[in-house]
Amino acid sequence: MDRRGLVLGGLVGVGAMASDHPARAAGKAGPAVGAPPRGVNVRDFGARADGATIDSPAINKAIDHAAALGGGTVYFPAGTYACYTIRLKSKVTLHLDQGAVILAAEPTGVAPNGYDDPGPGAGNAYQDYGHSHWANSLIFGEGLNDIAITGPGLIWGRGLTRGHRFADDPPDVSGPGVGDKAIALKNCRNVLLRDFKILRGGWFALLATGVDNMTIDNLIVDTNRDGLDIDCCRNVRVTNCTINSPWDDGICPKSSFALGYARPTENLTISDCYLTGNYEMGSVVDGSWKTMPASFHGYGRIKLGTESNGGFKNVTITNCVFDHCYGIALETMDGALTEDIAISNITMRGLGFPPLFLRLGSRMRGPAGVPVGKLRRITIQNIVSYGATPQPSIIAGVAGHPVEDVKISDVYFHQLGGGSSELAKRNPPEADKAYPDPDMFGDLPATGFFIRHARNIEMSNVEIVTETADARPAFWLNDVVEADFFRLRLPKGPSFHLDQVSAFRSFGSRWIEDRRFDETVSQTF
Repeated sequence: MDRRGLVLGGLVGVGAMASDHPARAAGKAGPAVGAPPRGVNVRDFGARADGATIDSPAINKAIDHAAALGGGTVYFPAGTYACYTIRLKSKVTLHLDQGAVILAAEPTGVAPNGYDDPGPGAGNAYQDYGHSHWANSLIFGEGLNDIAITGPGLIWGRGLTRGHRFADDPPDVSGPGVGDKAIALKNCRNVLLRDFKILRGGWFALLATGVDNMTIDNLIVDTNRDGLDIDCCRNVRVTNCTINSPWDDGICPKSSFALGYARPTENLTISDCYLTGNYEMGSVVDGSWKTMPASFHGYGRIKLGTESNGGFKNVTITNCVFDHCYGIALETMDGALTEDIAISNITMRGLGFPPLFLRLGSRMRGPAGVPVGKLRRITIQNIVSYGATPQPSIIAGVAGHPVEDVKISDVYFHQLGGGSSELAKRNPPEADKAYPDPDMFGDLPATGFFIRHARNIEMSNVEIVTETADARPAFWLNDVVEADFFRLRLPKGPSFHLDQVSAFRSFGSRWIEDRRFDETVSQTF
């Protein structure tokens, strides 16, 4: 088991204790939203809402009835609806009223007492099982248009698995009747997800693949693995969400090969969201906000990748808060083009990884013959990070394939520091094909930024502060062409280590002599 699996396995019980109380999880959801909408009431089709009777057959009848009428709203009054797979239909909204809980029932392993068959997976060779199947979910839709799920009720994935690598889950996640996602959508358009909560979402609280024109607004996701996975999607807005995902990523755009072809995720906006991995699962939904042990470093971040066959284009991330989780990661590993990314107005506290991780790699998990991808045209501004790991932020390509056109301005990074002079001498491995995470290179010889295989890097109004003295240079550059640094405030000690760097400028910085090198240089100052 890998390091992450060991941590996850050891803390499963903590989250489970907080999640096994549906009344508590749903009862503090906030004020009622007014009179129920007109439409189809699931109780009229035989749903018992007693938490024991399997209500999904009745619910699916209600959905079919609404669809046959040309669309409408399927209404869930207060109560706990134990379910296997609920199958969405075009032009149908599910509305969960205050106190309504859709509960993922435990599968029995005997048909029909379980979730739908996962079906074939076109891209199984290029991404893991969870990305490649959709039907084996609590709520599922494929090839639909004009669908919605609205709140303020709760979707509780108590009976879902989160994957084979975790000790508390079945050894065969593809077994009969096993479900692994709270909501899965494939090849849909015009989707609205608003005002509800997801507790214990399984492998993914939401997996949306090939979905166009989707709005995700005002969700609370309190889960045991990934929060919102947006894969091969276009024209997506994620706003006003609270996501607690201690054991995996919070918002995770991807561009996998799960559709059987490469499709980018593009025209994506993420704004006004709160990301954390610092709270026991269930305690965010119920309002108790119980923190994890101080030694635990939760995930909870925003990460583009690692699945990246189709790439990412036209993405904005703004006005978000990161609280005791990991930072922002932009990763293209499988031959795709990732470009035109704007990140702004972010605050971060207590990060277990550095604030920024930009990685162009050559894992190439996809069809043969695809060249190494590109990571370019990235702007990052107005970022405050306090109390982050001693690891520096990372901008790293591979030899012959630089990360290009990165502009970083108006940032304040407070690091724990403490790096030694011996560590400052280290030349980390390339690790071109390794799984991309900030610890992939081991401990690094810089305090603020580690930059390797890059072109056209500009930083201005950047301040690096360390909690304890650090002997490493603030910036470590290797194989970099065109690097401009303006108005820096850095810790005492070496400011730059340059190795095979050309077209370099640094000026206007306090306590640092202005310097310019047009030729290739290797020096420390």
